[in-house]
Amino acid sequence: MLAGSLSLTGCGYNQLQAQDEQVTASWSEVVNQYQRRADLVPNLVTVVQRYAEHEQAVFTDVAKARAAAGSVQITPEVLNNPQALQQYQEAQAQMTGALSRLMAVSERYPELKADAMFQDLQAQLEGTENRITVARQRYIQDVQGYNTTVRQFPTNLTAMVFGMDKKANFTVQNEAEVSSAPSVNFNNTSSSTN
Repeated sequence: MLAGSLSLTGCGYNQLQAQDEQVTASWSEVVNQYQRRADLVPNLVTVVQRYAEHEQAVFTDVAKARAAAGSVQITPEVLNNPQALQQYQEAQAQMTGALSRLMAVSERYPELKADAMFQDLQAQLEGTENRITVARQRYIQDVQGYNTTVRQFPTNLTAMVFGMDKKANFTVQNEAEVSSAPSVNFNNTSSSTN
């Protein structure tokens, strides 16, 4: 028994198990923060509707995005299925876009911007978005560590024996777009001030 334990430790089995658990825990935090954001949406929409009844298209988009994000099944298998992770990521991206349009509505309604409940929900949403960013960053780092261990020798042999494959990670859909520097045209600014 002791010899078996020592050989499993020496081949990286315990390291793989520990990193696998860390990836799962990090993923749980990502899902937890996205759920927190989804829970804020109904209250936020209710407050915005009080001041901006004519923005039905925006409210419909938010409801659809929330329903789409909630329809994606979140199971531990998502971590081993790149297509499922991509689907989840796309649903959350739609939600982010819908919420951005909802928040832009507030710019047209000064009374809404001054509402204390709206300000509180807006602050909670901003805090949640920051927590999502941190949780995603930790997940990416944990997946990187796990995937490195799975690919390195001799732990790659142990991973192969126990069927432990690389885990899917978050990707940027518009990688080419975000990798290029934005163009800034100062001529328009100077002409508009004249």
